[in-house]
Amino acid sequence: MFSRFVFFLFVFWGSMAQAAESQRVLIDMAGASVAVPQHVERVVTVGPIPVLNSLIFAVGAGQRIANGLGVFARQPRWRYQTVFAPQIATLPALQNANYTPDIEALLKSAPDAVLTMDRVSAERLRRAGLPALYLAWSQPEEVKTVVRLLGQLFSRPEAAERYAERFDSILSGVAARLRQGALTRPRVLYFTPATLTQPHLIAEWWIPAAGGVSVTDDGRSVESRSFTMEQLLFWNPEILIVASRKEAETVLHEPRFASLAAVRAKQVLVAPCGAHTWANRTSEQPLTVLWAAQRFHPALFANLDVTKETQRFYRDIFGVTLSVAQVEEILAGGPRTAPAVPARN
Repeated sequence: MFSRFVFFLFVFWGSMAQAAESQRVLIDMAGASVAVPQHVERVVTVGPIPVLNSLIFAVGAGQRIANGLGVFARQPRWRYQTVFAPQIATLPALQNANYTPDIEALLKSAPDAVLTMDRVSAERLRRAGLPALYLAWSQPEEVKTVVRLLGQLFSRPEAAERYAERFDSILSGVAARLRQGALTRPRVLYFTPATLTQPHLIAEWWIPAAGGVSVTDDGRSVESRSFTMEQLLFWNPEILIVASRKEAETVLHEPRFASLAAVRAKQVLVAPCGAHTWANRTSEQPLTVLWAAQRFHPALFANLDVTKETQRFYRDIFGVTLSVAQVEEILAGGPRTAPAVPARN
């Protein structure tokens, strides 16, 4: 009897030790300890899925995403998501219409990890028994910290460092050019015409990094800022940037915008859109600065081939080779229809 008890005790502790060896603990951006498998094969993103997916693409792990896009992203504008991770085209989103996680569906899916940018959702998911990691950054360069965490998650630390090095290289290269000679910085506004809102705080970083003056930069810490038409006329931006071709057409043809310097000079730009809109938060942020710098200072960056640099970024960082036509489509504001799937490196 005693020997049988000892035997079962030995088996129990052996299985416990084996389970412990198959797990490791990561610390998320809120300082929470999260146990994940030694090898992470299936990851689910919930909330702002395109942003989160872009971070996974930055370590070349797009093939491990185990969920599809939310309803808002199932349109041609975000179809390069399915180029960088073709499998997500036919997978369910695993979240509700209000971007909150569908816990029942997630439990059935049994992912190795769940990624979210909402701290409350991360805690709720962990209480349900799901290994949820909270990702966040308040300063643009902190995206490198997030990518390094994902490098740990996917056991791809070298890929995370490659991203960080490319981030720094692009930013330092742009800064070096901007230091050459006298520089007149144009007044720039990134905005949503329908609501007269500057929608994302990140623009207060990439506009000056690219050699412009953001007219909405008043030292704010909130994500978006609304303004009146009178304020817009007072600012009189020399360059306007919007998030879609439709918005650009609105700005160019609505009488209320006609007197603005940017409209008179036809300097109304559509932000590129690849994994996500470059003017918003995305791992493609270094490319945003590169693209904007050339548009703000075309003479200074005349010999810079943005198409080639973008193609190289997606190849080296995302691990996907895009054609010149595909990159030019991204630079023009994203696809109007679903793009073809390219070769994977």
